Amino acid sequence: MPHLSPLLLSVLGVGLGGGAGFAWYRLVGCRTGACPLMSTWWSATLLGAIFGLAMANR
Repeated sequence: MPHLSPLLLSVLGVGLGGGAGFAWYRLVGCRTGACPLMSTWWSATLLGAIFGLAMANR
């Protein structure tokens, strides 16, 4: 596997994590609004992006 720069890994992690968070919101989500982290699209996307960044930089 070729060596990727840390910045590129971070950007890929944020993009993939944000996409996964949005997909989770659309496909699974929280229909009642009782779960504060996944009740809106922007919070699910932001949480996914943070998780993606954390996984890319571990």
